[in-house]
Amino acid sequence: MKYTLLSILALALLGCKNENKTTTNDTQDTTVAVEKEQKESLIYPEETHFKSLRQVTFGGDNAEAYWSFDDKQLVFQSNNKGWNVGCDQMFLMNATDTFTDSIAPKMVSTGKGRTTCSYFLPDNKHIIYASTHLGNEECPETPLRKNGKYIWPIYDSYDIFVADLDGNIVKQLTNEIGYDAEPTVSPKGDKIVFTSTRSGDLELYTMNIDGTDVKQITNELGYDGGAFFSPDGTKLIFRSSRPKTEEEIKEYKALLEEGLVEPTEMELYICNADGSDLRQLTSLGNANWSPFFHPSGEKVLFSSNFEAERGFPFNLYMIDLDGKNLKRITHGETFDAFPVFSNDGKYLAFSSNRNNGGGRDTNLFIAEWQD
Repeated sequence: MKYTLLSILALALLGCKNENKTTTNDTQDTTVAVEKEQKESLIYPEETHFKSLRQVTFGGDNAEAYWSFDDKQLVFQSNNKGWNVGCDQMFLMNATDTFTDSIAPKMVSTGKGRTTCSYFLPDNKHIIYASTHLGNEECPETPLRKNGKYIWPIYDSYDIFVADLDGNIVKQLTNEIGYDAEPTVSPKGDKIVFTSTRSGDLELYTMNIDGTDVKQITNELGYDGGAFFSPDGTKLIFRSSRPKTEEEIKEYKALLEEGLVEPTEMELYICNADGSDLRQLTSLGNANWSPFFHPSGEKVLFSSNFEAERGFPFNLYMIDLDGKNLKRITHGETFDAFPVFSNDGKYLAFSSNRNNGGGRDTNLFIAEWQD
């Protein structure tokens, strides 16, 4: 689709150039019309919350794009081979940028090991992210299936670092044995929430921006991860797989012992920022994950395949904090996930398989949001 639309634009401009009777205004009108067609083609008719939609990347797997506190930049992870990386690294972009295989954004991680889950700090001059480079500078193996089931690796060499926007690591925030990753920052700018195995299970923890005052937030068996603060910093929303039966518990513990989790059955949970008043928000079945608070603080956007029979598609949904008024936001047939609102609430960044020519590339999109 990308190349088709670009070809249409090229042909339109070429036609204007060869037709002597065509005026400059005609050329401008044609260009505007094609740009409008390109924008509209990315939005499915039912996606009424998207006033406009712009594709940012065109190749590789690009995900978890998070806004700076002033909404001028985003930091995201990508494994685009055209950008000379072997596995996920962190890249910086301006909010208005667009990239191709031949136009790479600025890399702000070391290029060593595998990285995940970057996030801006309040000064807009530093980011945090998790990396395995202290354990091994090479990309770690990425098992995707075990006994026929889809799995995620939980690398015990992940630690959380602070880097400046030139890619220089200025501080290491965690140094415990085991997995420390998935950090995000409170909109208030005072706390970081992250997932760790330091207790022997995958639990949520908070710490101050400087890494001090670490507190455990969750303590039930299961994978608690992907947590985000509410706009006022008082609540946390996160995904969790909570094994219940003896067989589920045994399988969960066995996989965790190997540094693996099975993310096919997850629900959303919400609690206060100190871990109190923990409750389950969804009971939809299948995988419900990548939640993010609506700017109002009264709703949550998330990705789910609960309506799918064979694992796909994943679409974005919105739900009230009391678990009511579930609404479907995207209407694709493949994969939409990682919704993240800008701090001013005007834009939504997310990752999608749409417009990739039927391939496997996952690209970044920025939508102009309307309630």
